[in-house]
Amino acid sequence: MGYHPMGPRQLRATIVELGPSFIKLAQVLATRADFFDEEYLEELKTLHDELPPMSQEEFEQVFAKAFPHNPFERFDPNPIASASIGQVHVAYLEGEKVAVKLRRLGIEKRVRSDIKILRAYNALFRPLFSEYTKNSIEAVINEFADMIVQEVDLTKELNNLVKFSRTYAHCQVRFPKPYPKLCSHDALVMSFMEGVRFDDKEALEELGIDFRPVLERLIDFYAEQMLVVGFFHADPHPGNLLVDKEGNLILLDYGMVKRIDADTRRSIILMIKAAYEKDYDLYITSAKHLGVIAYEAPKSAMAELVEDMFEIFSDESLSALNMQRLAFELLESMRELPFKLPQEAIYILRVSAIIEGLGTTYIENFNGVKDILPVLQKNIPRALGYKSTIFELVLDELKESPYVARDFKTTIKKASSGDLEVQMSLLQLEWLKKEAKEYLRPLVLSFSLMLFAILLGILGYKELAIVLFLIAFLRIVAQL
Repeated sequence: MGYHPMGPRQLRATIVELGPSFIKLAQVLATRADFFDEEYLEELKTLHDELPPMSQEEFEQVFAKAFPHNPFERFDPNPIASASIGQVHVAYLEGEKVAVKLRRLGIEKRVRSDIKILRAYNALFRPLFSEYTKNSIEAVINEFADMIVQEVDLTKELNNLVKFSRTYAHCQVRFPKPYPKLCSHDALVMSFMEGVRFDDKEALEELGIDFRPVLERLIDFYAEQMLVVGFFHADPHPGNLLVDKEGNLILLDYGMVKRIDADTRRSIILMIKAAYEKDYDLYITSAKHLGVIAYEAPKSAMAELVEDMFEIFSDESLSALNMQRLAFELLESMRELPFKLPQEAIYILRVSAIIEGLGTTYIENFNGVKDILPVLQKNIPRALGYKSTIFELVLDELKESPYVARDFKTTIKKASSGDLEVQMSLLQLEWLKKEAKEYLRPLVLSFSLMLFAILLGILGYKELAIVLFLIAFLRIVAQL
């Protein structure tokens, strides 16, 4: 007898049995080397968002609610894909082949119940984790809850698709054309996109498509989304990425779409720049600003670890397997260091892991440092709004110079009069709050013990009161 944790396969089987919400959550956690050991991560990565289709009775209920009057000339009742939120059917509308996504019956209610269960378990086990792990787990659950609630409403997916098509019309990517009049909370109707899956190596080779430029276009497209615009598709798994006969990228499924604020984008850009230039101190500073590393983390130790990680992934003589083994060994040594996971970073990390995984399908020893980083670096000037010619750059600087001079003059005036204010980031304030709590807690306990000792003295327990008072006093002196 005794407690034994689930093995990787047993954990995966249990997650599949628990259903849609837990599969989605496990897919997010599959990128978290700080939560799971290597063998668990490998098993979680095999989880696909695939479930048996709805029963005939459930399908008929959903279809009747979504389309009180059947608008289709033909409709195939057998789905071509069946996922946790819904299933996709082929239909014909005025001679055009269309894809119809139907939401599973009762899925919204089930998802909300699952979120309540997850939050209850988190509240129950929260005291067992370190401060950093608590924050990371809470961030994962909060981000996951926000996202999946939006994903179960197909009108939100319609809005995302329309906005994506408009925002990224200039990119070399094809998007489905929606039919808004036929869409609702329960159904999404759009043009059927013909293509082969991004990870179908044999099919791409048969079409004579060179994978490298297609992969570079995908990385460029994500640099545009995440660094320049701040509006990105957060679920680019191989089933959502197709390539047509001409080598064009096709992006499907707009349920998981995220925004990145300008401040977060700047931190990511600085991290990419620092990584490319091997400026590890700047990398750590940017990571702290992003919130991935706690503010109080020792900068030199963290920079050394980051340098070791980059050296592993820059070594072209290492096989992909050896790279992964060395990286996991290094991550294991970092497990006790103060890492955190802010909500904004969860899906950025997930997207990065998925794209890197796609690259390894075709290119031996492919990884984010030596293969993706140079492409991202190339996009940084555009992300920062730099001009393409020297003339435009000089003209911009001349336009800005009066404002720079004015701001400098204002700063000097405020400093002279003692009115200069220093603003602190939320992360710095969080750290100060934590430090203040840790410092004041023993003082509060000691003063409480003093008061209790005085009360005992009044009640006649003088000897015990003196002992307790002295203990409390010595604790205060030691703290100060």
